[in-house]
Amino acid sequence: QVQLVESGGGLVQPGGSLRLSCAASGSIFSIYAMGWYRQAPGKQRELVARITRTDSTNYADSVKGRFTISRANTFKMVYLQIDSLKPEDTAVYYCNAESLRNAYWGQGTQVTVSS
Repeated sequence: QVQLVESGGGLVQPGGSLRLSCAASGSIFSIYAMGWYRQAPGKQRELVARITRTDSTNYADSVKGRFTISRANTFKMVYLQIDSLKPEDTAVYYCNAESLRNAYWGQGTQVTVSS
């Protein structure tokens, strides 16, 4: 019912910035929260940031002060502004949408932080 497509990843030097985008389509009206997850090589997928329909936000401790999640007035677009990138931020970043019945995932976008 909901399709998610991420974009904006790439290769960035430490200290640099990126803005990831997630475009949602389908039954967007059913979404009550969206978030960004990431999965680094050899690690489990972890929640990075989440935003609800009332615009409350949650962040992983490791990204507080550096990452900012935001959205359009609807959940049609969700963004993750990433500043002060560190090598340990290297991962595939996935967009997630939550509805009452289902959770949805995008295919991911690669973020690589290297000098």
